Amino acid sequence: MKKVFLAIGVVLLAAQGDVWASAYRIPEQSVNSTARSGAYTAYTPGADATYFNPANMSWLDNKTQIEVNGTWIHLTSISYTDARSATLSGDSESENFFMPTLFAVSPDFNNFRFGFSVTTPAGLSKQWQDPYPRTFAEEFTLKVFEFNPTVSYKLNDLFSVGGGVRAVYVDGKVKSRGIVQQPNVTAHRDMDGDTWEAGYNLALTVRPTEKMNLSLTYRSKVDLGVEGHADLATNLNRLPIPPFSPIPSTYIGDTGVEIPLPAVLSAAVAYTFFDQLTVEFQYDRTYWSDYKDLDFTYPVSLLNPVLTGAFDDPVVKNWQDTDSWRLSLVYDLKNDWVLMAGFGIDKNPMPSSTVGFELPDSDALVYSAGVRYTINQAMEVGAAYLYDYKKSRSVNNIAEDGRLNGTLKDASAGLLTVGFTYKF
Repeated sequence: MKKVFLAIGVVLLAAQGDVWASAYRIPEQSVNSTARSGAYTAYTPGADATYFNPANMSWLDNKTQIEVNGTWIHLTSISYTDARSATLSGDSESENFFMPTLFAVSPDFNNFRFGFSVTTPAGLSKQWQDPYPRTFAEEFTLKVFEFNPTVSYKLNDLFSVGGGVRAVYVDGKVKSRGIVQQPNVTAHRDMDGDTWEAGYNLALTVRPTEKMNLSLTYRSKVDLGVEGHADLATNLNRLPIPPFSPIPSTYIGDTGVEIPLPAVLSAAVAYTFFDQLTVEFQYDRTYWSDYKDLDFTYPVSLLNPVLTGAFDDPVVKNWQDTDSWRLSLVYDLKNDWVLMAGFGIDKNPMPSSTVGFELPDSDALVYSAGVRYTINQAMEVGAAYLYDYKKSRSVNNIAEDGRLNGTLKDASAGLLTVGFTYKF
């Protein structure tokens, strides 16, 4: 059950995720960021700068800018082949989602600019119907929404600073059912929960020349104190030792858990060559090591040893901080068209000893491309596609009280983003 709010609590990550970046953090929130594989911190020419680097709002066109985006996300089925028996193998369900985002930036007010964004910076969805994986993760669904008002201040032509407040809403649902003890002891759970929490973000951009941007951004850790409802059950209704006294076989009531949405530090440099080609290199450090265990609490003791073992004992996670490297290219054709491309390397935070069916993550390679088209001085449209390839991973964590002894493969994600910008 600790794994339950792995979905409900963090998010983060996306990603960031992510289901589509490391763990559940989702860096890609707009046409620009999707087209550039998330290498979008130093050179951010759109209204989405309010989210990715609010310091850069200082150098946007001195107009009100509003941008809306929609992203279709496709997650492929993950194949798990167990080394012990084919009866323990299985395939997750393939899934499709739609993710809308909104960005707005004000005109200049005495070197101040104000912005606002609505994003989904993290998420998770995984469903298994085969008997063994379903025992631990029949459904894990996480929805994370962030509302982020920001402000920037232009100190001079070289420096700009920015920051904002993060209001994060998390909603999650988890189901599992199956045999947890041989020969036929079963356990079932159906849980949901949500929470509102707060954090902050900071940004700094230095422009040594008009062609170069050096940027540093930081998104704070957000501790997610999720509260929700749990419906737990087992078919073991008596103690397994004499005198075999009756014990409760169900729990219906409140539950809670605290999980960190990790901090992210990004450093990036962008340089424009020949007044047309802009190259950006970005490094991200995601502080997943704050996620040490998953420990659910209840207002009363569960009393039943099966329910306690399956859903109450702390589950060690011991995730590790991760590094990501991203590179993007932007080419302005000078005829209202802009071409974009990107590449990224994402490391995953999970040691093999704690990988589970709810989030069977692995290292990833990210490829992307996109275009923007300026309709007139007020309107712009764009589209982008990103492919996230997850490497195969062999895991044997049975000795560490895990659940996997086999190979995970065929995981990938595709993101198609379209967007519209209006300036006035």
